[in-house]
Amino acid sequence: MMDAVVEQIFPTLTWRIRKLAMYPDKEIIDMELPDDFDGIHFGLYYQHELTGVVSLFMQGNIAQFRKMAILPGAQGKGLGKQLLEYLIDYCKTQGINTLWCNARTIAIGFYTKIGFVVKGKPYLRNQIEYIRAEITV
Repeated sequence: MMDAVVEQIFPTLTWRIRKLAMYPDKEIIDMELPDDFDGIHFGLYYQHELTGVVSLFMQGNIAQFRKMAILPGAQGKGLGKQLLEYLIDYCKTQGINTLWCNARTIAIGFYTKIGFVVKGKPYLRNQIEYIRAEITV
């Protein structure tokens, strides 16, 4: 993706993208995670517009990413893959061994194509089925 650039962003910039991509029926105020200001947040700019976001939370040499989202009109262009590959590379530079997420089961194919492995059993939260996916970096 030639026009896409990933850079670190302020936590509050993630909220609009989270709402539009993941929770269109919720309020913007509901998009904040309790530990947002402890995380590192990345934005993917496509054609000079913030189009994708992901939030990273590190503990020792393990990191979890949460709330990865690409705007609905920009999905299917490889932007999510580019954002996740950037995140994996970033984790390597930070000495992270394992990167993991609670993936929506409907999206697990996206993660396994990149090299993530499913761990454990699916579970339901807010009527959405998730499963843990992780990758050694």
